Amino acid sequence: MAPSFDWWAKGSHKGTPVVVKMENPNWSMVELEGPSEDDFLIGKTPTGPREKARGKNAKQLTWVLLLKAHRAAGCLTSIASTFVSLGSAIHHRVASGRTDTDNETDNTTSNENKTVKSRFYNCIKVFLWLSLLLLSFEIAAYFKGWHFGAPKLQLQFIFTAPFGVRDLFDRLYSRWVLIRVEYLAPPLQFLANVCIILFLIQSMDRLVLCLGCFWIRFKKIKPIPKQDAVADLESGENGFFPMVLVQIPMCNEKEVYQQSIAAVCNLDWPKSKILIQVLDDSDDPTTRLLIKEEVHKWQQEGAHIVYRHRVIRDGYKAGNLKSAMSCSYVKDYEFVAIFDADFQPNPDFLKRTVPHFKDNEDVGLVQSRWSFVNKDENLLTRLQNINLSFHFEVEQQVNGVFINFFGFNGTAGVWRIKALEDSGGWLERTTVEDMDIAVRAHLQGWKFVFLNDVECQCELPESYEAYRKQQHRWHSGPMQLFRLCLPDMIRANVNTFSKRSLLKPAIILFC
Repeated sequence: MAPSFDWWAKGSHKGTPVVVKMENPNWSMVELEGPSEDDFLIGKTPTGPREKARGKNAKQLTWVLLLKAHRAAGCLTSIASTFVSLGSAIHHRVASGRTDTDNETDNTTSNENKTVKSRFYNCIKVFLWLSLLLLSFEIAAYFKGWHFGAPKLQLQFIFTAPFGVRDLFDRLYSRWVLIRVEYLAPPLQFLANVCIILFLIQSMDRLVLCLGCFWIRFKKIKPIPKQDAVADLESGENGFFPMVLVQIPMCNEKEVYQQSIAAVCNLDWPKSKILIQVLDDSDDPTTRLLIKEEVHKWQQEGAHIVYRHRVIRDGYKAGNLKSAMSCSYVKDYEFVAIFDADFQPNPDFLKRTVPHFKDNEDVGLVQSRWSFVNKDENLLTRLQNINLSFHFEVEQQVNGVFINFFGFNGTAGVWRIKALEDSGGWLERTTVEDMDIAVRAHLQGWKFVFLNDVECQCELPESYEAYRKQQHRWHSGPMQLFRLCLPDMIRANVNTFSKRSLLKPAIILFC
């Protein structure tokens, strides 16, 4: 029978009861009582039951110590194996020198500065080793009883005094505590206070947004197009049907290109008033051939659709859209609708968005919300649905109703081409080209309209790896954009409330 490890069970006596059964039949079951902390106190204590406990057989104390040492060794072994596996994973990750975006930037690896990259990873290694060293100091100080232990316990000097390392460790740790107090504590306390203030600001911002959403629901406020624009659409071919350019940027989208092209070709809009551009940046010849055949199939069915492929793929999505807008025939169109390759708009999408531009010359963007066909697939998609629903239902709807500004989502929106031209067009300076164009357009005085009741279907990432890469793309460029746009934000001829709405999310994101 193995020794019992239920040392935390309460009993009528102090110490650690252990039941041991020996294999030799001449031995019987014995109850051993481990020493308590009072047994190791230095100084005179009253006589009584404790004196009797000190007279226990030495073998009993040896058994208790051995059992405790066995348990401690098991814990240390598991902890050590965990740290070894974690260290090997970190070493493999750092030694490989690859990031999540390496697959997207393989064509530019030859231009990378290898020296800067190696220095960056060396700094990470130094920081990790320094953190482990400081952690070992803190653990050693904790076991010495400097923080929470009892200072009168004799056990704390068993392993330090005989080896003569106590004075050296005390000197080193006292210096480290002095450095923490004098140099590290003040800036850390300052940063903690800043984070608390930003947390309160963000909490108040969320509260105001929720109150605004409640007011919109209570008053049933929503953007409504002019009645004559809706009547013109219902009148037929002679009604309000401006020239609309539809763009579908894609890159190696072998799984979803058919659905997106079919959905856009089925939009309910006069064929003579619409042109569809399939902007293919695929570097896979098989994918390019499949997409080109799909476009040719819809051309034979009467759709007004063209296929474009760039030989020099600079600027990613922003460069793709910029190249498409440089075509000579774009000047004949008044609006441009953008859909990513995994989005499928409903046939009435243009009829529900374009009328908001009529007789509203200051409206530069009409944005629809997203709906997700796989929102109930797993826990990750359900959590994403909750997060994005708050983004559309609360943040974008409230900002669209009260200040006529929100961030362009990069897809499922209709732009006035004049607004894009006035804002400088698509720029390749950041990875968040949608946020970039939205900020520049708002600083030029253009207003945005958000339609919460117009939905465009898409899919959510179902795996954590896909979700992580998506979030990396979404969050890798906002601070760079904030740095580039800050002078324009300060000099912009917009009201103070609009400037505050631009600066607030950037400051919160930075901290």
